[in-house]
Amino acid sequence: MIRSMTAYASAEQSSGPLTVAVEIRTYNSRHFDLVMRLSHGYTGLEERIKARVSEKIVRGRVELQFRLREASEEAGAFEIDEGAAASYVDVLHRLQERFSLQGGVSVDLVAKAPGIIKPAEIEKDMEAAWPVVDGCLSEALDALDAMRAKEGAFIADDFSSRLDFIESCIERIDESAAGLLPVYQQRLAERIETLTRGIVEVDPGRIAQEAAVLADRSDISEEIVRACSHVSQFRQTMAGDEPAGRKLNFLLQEFNREFNTMASKAASTEVSHTIVAVRAELEKLREQVQNVE
Repeated sequence: MIRSMTAYASAEQSSGPLTVAVEIRTYNSRHFDLVMRLSHGYTGLEERIKARVSEKIVRGRVELQFRLREASEEAGAFEIDEGAAASYVDVLHRLQERFSLQGGVSVDLVAKAPGIIKPAEIEKDMEAAWPVVDGCLSEALDALDAMRAKEGAFIADDFSSRLDFIESCIERIDESAAGLLPVYQQRLAERIETLTRGIVEVDPGRIAQEAAVLADRSDISEEIVRACSHVSQFRQTMAGDEPAGRKLNFLLQEFNREFNTMASKAASTEVSHTIVAVRAELEKLREQVQNVE
């Protein structure tokens, strides 16, 4: 199944005093690239979260943000940096003495100083938090996967229509190439007639022989067979369960190789024009494949 690499999902779950909210955004990338932001104190869950995400996503940039809130009294506890407070008070007293300033050092003044009062460093229970985090993450990942699959279905429809067009072009190229032998014979005869100005009598058998050699050198039947095979493989990969992006990108490179060879071999204006149209479709396919996981 084709899945897009671009999607968004969110989820929120609570259990006891803990509430977990998660947002996931995914973007195009050649490799798996996870950027994670966790609330303070929960970095110990990073490896388990990464393992869970990598089960669902194999390619693309993933931006993951967790917000974990505890409603318990401990979660709202604060502590005083007594050393910093003492230094700050001492500085204020010296400032007061140095410049003969009036007034005292109040609690309000000290409390407003940065770093004096700060949230208490409370050890988080990772094992208690994990089931809630895991459940919330799984819900978001399922929603994300559904969105990626829906977008992927639109991409797959686009792929199918372009592959249909390429198949029709391959048929036209095959038909045009099949009738090249008489064309080569006529071209040879006309060229010899031009060069000799009709003075030399040309052996029709010799012309037929040389034309056959040219036709053999210009034979593109193998390339046509391989191009048809690539179309079939492309469709099979699209319908498969595995991530398809890298394989589809490789097949497009093979497509280009076959059609480039056809263009260099077949000295036919009609074939050349058809191949130009195919190349335009292959470029559009290549652009879309960059969006596929």
